[in-house]
Amino acid sequence: MVMKYLDPKADLTFKKIFGNHPKRLISLLNALLPLSEEEQIHEIEYLPTELVPQLEGGKNTIVDVLCKDARGRKFCVEMQMEWSDAFQQRVLFNASKLYVSQAKKGGKYSELQPVYSLNLVNDIFAHDTPDFIHNYRIVHDKDSSKVIKGLHFTFIELPKFTPHSIADKRMMVLWLRFLTEINSNTKEIPSDLLNDPEIGKAVEELEISGFTDAELRAYDKFWDSVSVERTLLDDRYQKGMEKGRAEGIEEGREEGMNLRSLEIARKMLANGMDEASIMDMTELTAEEIKLLKAEM
Repeated sequence: MVMKYLDPKADLTFKKIFGNHPKRLISLLNALLPLSEEEQIHEIEYLPTELVPQLEGGKNTIVDVLCKDARGRKFCVEMQMEWSDAFQQRVLFNASKLYVSQAKKGGKYSELQPVYSLNLVNDIFAHDTPDFIHNYRIVHDKDSSKVIKGLHFTFIELPKFTPHSIADKRMMVLWLRFLTEINSNTKEIPSDLLNDPEIGKAVEELEISGFTDAELRAYDKFWDSVSVERTLLDDRYQKGMEKGRAEGIEEGREEGMNLRSLEIARKMLANGMDEASIMDMTELTAEEIKLLKAEM
């Protein structure tokens, strides 16, 4: 009997694989983040993935996986199918919120622990370089050895990854192969993936037989939404650029992006996605979502 698998990059599968398995998440983080031997993670505690603002009226956001280690460092993991400037700003917003949330009345600023943001992107956004791993810190503009510690960002462009490019980092290669090589067309899993204890268990959780009918419907809806978003991104961006050439690039681009957000939100509502996630992904307000629902 040929085993069938689901793609680990989908929202449902990604959270199932990494959302409740500490050893597995530790393995992923240690493999993909730029941590020295002394900085390696050994123990974690999962945290709620909804980030609630400290001030009334602030913006709630939801992340895929969030945890902290024994030192108090926080690690935020996001799996993103499409790149956008809005996503980049959301990453900065979430990491900053996590850093600030540590500050307690009467506490010392010196006690604040670093926040690491790991973002796996199934899209290419840095077209001017073959590099697929992008690590960011706050550094001096003339001397990069001078660093303000606290916020660390890692973005990985999955479509650019090839195993031979980082052959010296075995676990990084294995986890990235797990994320990029397995999908609904996979018939056989390479033995080197199965031989690693945590990756082998993660592969088992991708077997289609382990999912309920409701979960499989949610999985299909996710890919429908991705397809819709990708089509709308291409279509609206093209229209915005065409209008931009005639009436001004920035004005045309902004209008195209606004129309795209509305169309994406409409499709997401039709697919049963919750309003909080839709607002987070499209940057639309609650009032705009309410008006869209009234039109449907």
